Amino acid sequence: MNENLLQYWEKVKQYWNRYSRTTKITFIATVVLLILTAAIISINLSKTEYSLAFTELQPSDASAIKSYLDTAKIPYHLSADGKSIEVPTSEVANVKLGVESQGLNKNGSLGFGAFSDSSSFGITDNEFKVKYLNAIQGELQQLINANQAIASSKVLISLPEEGPFLQQQQEKATASVVVQTKQGYTLDQAKVDTIYNLVSHSVKNLPLENITISDQYGQSLVSSKVGGTSSTSLVTSQADINNQFRNDLQKNINTMLGTMFGRDKVNVSVFSTMNFDQKKSKEQLVSAPNQVDQKGLEISLQEASESYQNNGADTGGVPGTGTTDVPGYPGAASSGKSNSEKNNKTVNYEVNRITNDIISTPYVVKDLSINVGIEPPVKDDPNSLTAETKAAVQSALVNIVRTALADNKVTYTDEDLQKKVTVFAHSFARPTDTLASKTTTYLTYAGLALAALAIGLIAGFAIRKRRKAVQQQLEQEMNMAAGKAELPTIDIENVTNDNQVRKQLETLAKKRPEDFVNLLRTWLVDE
Repeated sequence: MNENLLQYWEKVKQYWNRYSRTTKITFIATVVLLILTAAIISINLSKTEYSLAFTELQPSDASAIKSYLDTAKIPYHLSADGKSIEVPTSEVANVKLGVESQGLNKNGSLGFGAFSDSSSFGITDNEFKVKYLNAIQGELQQLINANQAIASSKVLISLPEEGPFLQQQQEKATASVVVQTKQGYTLDQAKVDTIYNLVSHSVKNLPLENITISDQYGQSLVSSKVGGTSSTSLVTSQADINNQFRNDLQKNINTMLGTMFGRDKVNVSVFSTMNFDQKKSKEQLVSAPNQVDQKGLEISLQEASESYQNNGADTGGVPGTGTTDVPGYPGAASSGKSNSEKNNKTVNYEVNRITNDIISTPYVVKDLSINVGIEPPVKDDPNSLTAETKAAVQSALVNIVRTALADNKVTYTDEDLQKKVTVFAHSFARPTDTLASKTTTYLTYAGLALAALAIGLIAGFAIRKRRKAVQQQLEQEMNMAAGKAELPTIDIENVTNDNQVRKQLETLAKKRPEDFVNLLRTWLVDE
């Protein structure tokens, strides 16, 4: 057994020694690399991969989820701040479903689930009111925390005391909310209004003006339906509008002048200020449908006519001085006939009643100035840009300023508008020239590197060709020497036994190894 192993070992050594040192090093490095790769793959496959399952947890929720994972014997990693929990990637979905099914992740609030935790038998009215208030606050916290931009929130509601008097029942509820936004997120005005609506519609008799919301930095978040936008949002939006107007105007001027002088030969600078005061007005107009006669539409007509006729009557009474007589009154006389007529006409007209609620534009350009630098056709010669060209550009820019300031309700003269536009000729300091010089330098270095590489390749090819030629020449000389060399002879006929032949061969191999090799080659060729 040992002899067989030794034979195999000798064969392996002979096979190994046949290769050069470079081949041996390459083979060993490859084997080591394969072993390391297999080891790394095995370690990664056997290693449990964890994924994030819960983030921004409240302490109470983190404690409940931790107890659940311990009970279920599910491995987990708890972050240093106790707000994040990682579980094996294959268990993420199951853990989330299990936690939600048991209602463990409550965002730090119980909500109406507080009533299912214990029996309400024997509970007092005050305790019920406190639980009910906490439940409403908890539900609101869960609604607010559902927003992707909000990490956590705290809600405090004050409900009015119910009493037998109407004045007490008309008191309004109040609410205070503090939200903590996640890093990298911001609350725009639409999201703030959404939070206001959630709180207002979740609590009975809670108007928007009785709600106060602030962020973790103490900045007030104002509803647009109550007090307009917050100061921070208002300043940001106004600055954005002004920047957008300025950038659009600058882009249009660059496009217009760039087609005339070249895009890299014009530099435009625009500065503007805006007035964001809004004005609301209401108009109640009345006009006649018939503009010619200035009459309205007849919607009703009523006419009435009355006539009276009287034929007269004899005067009664006896003249005299009796108790029933009138002194000096004639006792007998007659009167004439009388006629009377009465006409009445009532017409109801309808006119056009127009009510207009007018809101002025959200912004007006208060002031505007434009500065334009143009590179002259001849570099370093400002006079090459003619006065006629500058006047034409000045006139075009003045028209733009006049149009932009049209709603400003300020009358500007042509001289005032001319002062708001400046056109000058100047040679530009181009950063592209530096870039071009750097590019040229890099190309030069690259060309030198390619040249050096080509020279190296040519030299290597020449050296290799030279070595090959030398090797072929040596082989030819060896072949010629081997052909001319006299082969040693062994007197086999006069040898009586094989031992003498072996001794002669051994002697020849020791004293003349080259001749011995040539002899063997000759025998092999003959056979």
